[in-house]
Amino acid sequence: MDPVIRVRDHFAESIAVKEVAGEQLAESIAAAGRLLSDALLDDGKILSCGNGGSAADAQHFSSELLNRFERERPGLPALALTTDSSTLTSISNDYSYEEIFSKQVRALGKSQDVLLAISTSGNSENVIRAVAAAHERGMRVVALTGCDGGRMADLFSEDDVEIRVPATRTARIQEVHLVVIHCLCDLIDTTLLGEH
Repeated sequence: MDPVIRVRDHFAESIAVKEVAGEQLAESIAAAGRLLSDALLDDGKILSCGNGGSAADAQHFSSELLNRFERERPGLPALALTTDSSTLTSISNDYSYEEIFSKQVRALGKSQDVLLAISTSGNSENVIRAVAAAHERGMRVVALTGCDGGRMADLFSEDDVEIRVPATRTARIQEVHLVVIHCLCDLIDTTLLGEH
């Protein structure tokens, strides 16, 4: 196939998935924005986790809150559980890779906090265990998933919000997750600071 056509096909598919996702997910994204904002207003923090590209998304979200998104404001309490290499490697070595996030959630999470759990398939065992640990701590969960929601789909309580991208291709799911993260940052800023 011609590489130019291939590139155009990627853009066309990405746009199509985003259009469908925008229609289907707007209410759940708005609900997640309210949940996250309420946690921050209640002196809570947001812990985030994921693997690979989803780890990068967790870090991206936390940096937008700790530093700034599009407006000047004080930093907001957010922590990506993917960044401390000493903690990650010690838990992996002493216990298992599946525990790298859940042990941190149990140690750092409080009932007023929220876990942002990111898994394109919904089947990442370490993210699944983090969701369980969050529930043990009385935390609520915002989950970014895709496909059919995977095994995570059965874990959520009525107080949680799942944002499930209507796609099966990992790249397209991740692209929508990034838009969702930016929507959540905007909703948090608007809730806390008002309109521009």
